[in-house]
Amino acid sequence: MDVKRVVNSRIRLLLLATLIVFGALLARAAWIATVRAAPLAAMATAQTRATVQLPASRGTIFDAVGTPLALGEQATTVYVDPTAVTRPRAEAVVAARVLRMKRGPVLGALTTKGTHFAYVERQAPASLATLLAKRNLPGFHFYAEERRTYPQGSVAAQVLGFVGTDNNGLAGLELELNQPLTGSAGEETILRDPFGQAIDVQSVRPAKPGKDIFLTIDHRIQANAEQVLRATVAKWHAKDATAIVLDPHTGGVLAMATAPDYNANEYPQAFVKGLTGNRAISDVYEPGSVFKVVTVGGALADHLVTPQTSFLLPYSIRVADRVVHDAEIRPTERMTVAQILQRSSNVGAVTIARTKLGEARLKDWISRFGFGQQTGIDFPGESAGLLPAYWSGSTIGNVPIGQGISVTAIQLASVYAAIANGGLWIQPHLVDHVQGVPTPAPRTRRILPRAVDRELLAMLKGVVSDAGTGAAAEIPGYSVAGKTGTAQKPGPHGYMPGQYDATFIGMVPARSPRVVVLVTVDEPRGAYYGGVVAAPAFAQIATFDLQYLEVPPDQPVK
Repeated sequence: MDVKRVVNSRIRLLLLATLIVFGALLARAAWIATVRAAPLAAMATAQTRATVQLPASRGTIFDAVGTPLALGEQATTVYVDPTAVTRPRAEAVVAARVLRMKRGPVLGALTTKGTHFAYVERQAPASLATLLAKRNLPGFHFYAEERRTYPQGSVAAQVLGFVGTDNNGLAGLELELNQPLTGSAGEETILRDPFGQAIDVQSVRPAKPGKDIFLTIDHRIQANAEQVLRATVAKWHAKDATAIVLDPHTGGVLAMATAPDYNANEYPQAFVKGLTGNRAISDVYEPGSVFKVVTVGGALADHLVTPQTSFLLPYSIRVADRVVHDAEIRPTERMTVAQILQRSSNVGAVTIARTKLGEARLKDWISRFGFGQQTGIDFPGESAGLLPAYWSGSTIGNVPIGQGISVTAIQLASVYAAIANGGLWIQPHLVDHVQGVPTPAPRTRRILPRAVDRELLAMLKGVVSDAGTGAAAEIPGYSVAGKTGTAQKPGPHGYMPGQYDATFIGMVPARSPRVVVLVTVDEPRGAYYGGVVAAPAFAQIATFDLQYLEVPPDQPVK
């Protein structure tokens, strides 16, 4: 064989192979430079440049005097890349001890399979997370977050509501005002080296913090109302209780309290126990005799009666298939309209409704007073109450005395605030203003003419001062006007024996009311009349409010 020929053949093969390889590389380069240019450039940019979201801080909720009720606190979220953890059990012991957690959940996060990300603790205290970061545990990472806190604890917890771990409102005013409170997130673009470390900030769009909210609630008035309710529930072994304090001239809610209450910082446990709802706005109940102001006020406004109009009233009367009687046995006697309201005569109220108002007028006045419709208060989940689905022959015998109809506490409080305000109803509200946003005026409507309202107010003074059913609501040095209510609770098969709602609503000083206070006690034991159970709680709440607001006495102390 010719050696030279063999060598030349091999050289040619080598050159051909080299040309093929270079051709392939050239084709590959051309393909990369044209077809794959855009996606590869994007990939390169992603590896050297990253956009990071800058969360916006949530606005603070202040009370009427500037005390913070809900605010953001700096926190740090701790997470782990389980694939980078070298000694999970040992690291879990250290992390649990530093973060003050149980070891089990931490170990579970560190041993999570099939992921590079697992939470160890969301929104951990920043100080504890800093201590943990100093341990340099493999796989552990940290990022800053904001945690919602409620520095006043239980004060106004059901009103404020709560947020989720992502700082979005889930209940109460946190939900109602979530949009202005949230603000808008910003972002920054950072440049990284080949090892992924940040080396420069290329651009920044700062986050816009949420707006601050200022409430009409006064935390001292609120805290006092809550304390009185807790004591009242304990004294009467009641299921629960509700109180509202209103400014009748503005519609501002100074306090809205519920017992049992809870610490707003521990809302998950309270949610499980069913304590987070705001019964003053969402729950309905039969009001009982406090509803008689609709019957009497309507008859006065339609000029069908005067406070001195009298009726001969037996102890009981039959209305269709039911018998209506007064709370206490008495002989047949003559009572004026003023005495009917003062002594809370069921027979008298039904007589006025049947002989003077009639069904059509009574329905009209129920609507004009605002029952069966929402007040429009700035709070989620408001109920409109429940009106009779249809009117039978006996309906005229129970609705005038507050049976067969259900209302909310805020509806009742706003109606009595209208009576305290010369007959002008003002929409109740919890928010005074939002930072930097014009505040619209609350809706108003006239319920009663001024002259009629003065007559009704004078009659309500008699309930308290003239040996009426509300004598326990008296406050030394101040004139009080108000009304008691005692309503048996309805069940699926009629009224439930031994279960009542006891209510007192009053205004003080009666000559020029500064506050309206409602107290409702649900299922008290041992006594159940509104004048016995709820009226003393009203007196305690109102006495504190008058002193705190520095309202001068309007009559001599007896």
